[in-house]
Amino acid sequence: MPEHPLVSIIINCFNGEKYLREALNSVTMQTYKNWEIIFWDNQSTDKSAEIFKSYQDSRLKYYLATSHAEILYKARNYALKKTTGDFIAFLDVDDWWLPNKLEQQIPLFDDPKVGLVYGNLWWFFEKKKKKKIIKKKTLPTGMILDELLHENVIGSPTYVIRKQSLESLKYFFNDHFHIIGDYDLYVRLAAKWKFNCVQSPVAYARIHEKNESLLNKDKEIQEMKIWYVEMKKDHIISSQKGLNKIPLQISYLETMESILRDGFRKNFFKVITYPFCYKKLKLIIALLLPKFVLKKIRAY
Repeated sequence: MPEHPLVSIIINCFNGEKYLREALNSVTMQTYKNWEIIFWDNQSTDKSAEIFKSYQDSRLKYYLATSHAEILYKARNYALKKTTGDFIAFLDVDDWWLPNKLEQQIPLFDDPKVGLVYGNLWWFFEKKKKKKIIKKKTLPTGMILDELLHENVIGSPTYVIRKQSLESLKYFFNDHFHIIGDYDLYVRLAAKWKFNCVQSPVAYARIHEKNESLLNKDKEIQEMKIWYVEMKKDHIISSQKGLNKIPLQISYLETMESILRDGFRKNFFKVITYPFCYKKLKLIIALLLPKFVLKKIRAY
């Protein structure tokens, strides 16, 4: 591997002027210097393009979509075709990186069997201006497919992919998904490639009222159901014990949403009959909390 291979950083943007400059600055301030930004403007109507073009740096490359893509992962697939780097990273406009992110991660690709490198993550709560580390335990490395099926441990602003590993898949992002496209990609990559990680935080994910994953829990549940059926057809993924836990995870999400919507009475039996695990304890606590408190907890 070259000492400083080129990293292509994809930023998909639709009306991101509020946070865009912070995201861009976090890239331009990287201690690792061999990168390019592929900025995919998804027909923004605000000042996003003006902000991006104000940076006088040849490494920042602007592309205007010919039409607005409703699905993020469709726009990412378009942007991927413009990349020239051996490694690819993604940064949403409302997130940002720590300065030494790439410098820490790229050397971990020295093992040619490593297809993805991720890291720990800070959650930044916009409303409270507070941060919280996402994982306090040691993050898994190596062939981690079964671990990923049990729990998604990868924060989307943190990962870098070897382009060769991406090209080894039948398709890049599944552009039928609105919410779970990153997780689907992790799992399909983990079936073929080793993962490595930086145990300390390398990025911030901003939690705010317009996060699509918070606003569209019902859509996430429906996508997980479709995804589970698709993964059962894959002989490698379906052989993992963790895949059998997915229906239980879907049931947990459905029950939590039902508690938020319908309250204690209609969900008491569902919670009592839920298999005993730490998530059952969370559901019991959710039953006892007022709705306004539960909504705040779920958002954070």
